[in-house]
Amino acid sequence: MDKLDHVLEHIDSKGINRRDFIKLTTLVTSVLGLAPAMIPKVAQAMTAKERPTVIWLHFAECTGCSEAFIRSSYPWIDELVLEVLNVAYHETIMAPAGHAAEKSLHEAMERYKGKYILVCEGGIPTADGGVWGKVAGRPMIEIAKEAAKGAVAVMAMGTCACYGGVQAAKPNPTKAMGVGEALGIQTINLAGCPPNPVNAVSAVVQFLLLGRTPALDDYGRPKFAYGATIHDKCPRRAHFEEAEFVKRFGDEGAINGWCLFEMGCKGPDTHNNCSLVKFNDGTNWPVGAGHPCLGCSEPQFWDNMAPFYTSKP
Repeated sequence: MDKLDHVLEHIDSKGINRRDFIKLTTLVTSVLGLAPAMIPKVAQAMTAKERPTVIWLHFAECTGCSEAFIRSSYPWIDELVLEVLNVAYHETIMAPAGHAAEKSLHEAMERYKGKYILVCEGGIPTADGGVWGKVAGRPMIEIAKEAAKGAVAVMAMGTCACYGGVQAAKPNPTKAMGVGEALGIQTINLAGCPPNPVNAVSAVVQFLLLGRTPALDDYGRPKFAYGATIHDKCPRRAHFEEAEFVKRFGDEGAINGWCLFEMGCKGPDTHNNCSLVKFNDGTNWPVGAGHPCLGCSEPQFWDNMAPFYTSKP
């Protein structure tokens, strides 16, 4: 039997929509830059009996990255949690709370020691021993160090976890920083505010296919997703070359979909694949909706990219 047919039989037995699964598999294969011939192997990786275990911790953040993950409809969150990943701990979507949650965390870290992928959401305050950010009475940095020890890989989900985000903006009194910098380790940085869930799934699938972390750029971001700038792949690029710019929201240029550079678009300085994978079931993305890119997936996003609606000289 063909490998893909076998996988699809498994999908049918689970009651999952076959069309949605094929769309997801094709998208992940495309995002990873793999040939269409690899679709069956990607599908096999995504339906492996031993699903990759994920322990997801929250640090200094707004939970927007979890919101993006939870509200993912492509793939659906139930497919992600029940079929693609084994989410052993995630405070936003699990039932236990308080002491029961703490018990669940330590049981998960012990049971899956050396096998789980640690996903961190949010920056880590480091001033004064980390007392400005605590969970269950313990500084976040202590929790992160303990959880990272037993992880096979550490994934920073969102710009706050990657580089500190808004918590690290000047004057940064808590000395918040990204997880990798706080712990002194290499993390897989899925930057963005929020990052696209498809890129997170793709990073996990590549880990399953190759048994190692994806190739990373100088800022720890997977090259398959952050290898080109927003400007490189922007559908409005032709208008930039023709010097056709939006001057203010609602003007003729805005109506005609011209370039947003003079509205402060940071696309030339921002690396991400937003225009390819998009958001909200792949329907749109900020520039597609007529809003300039704010550069949210770059280090020091808040300080280096502000003011947001003013173009650089």
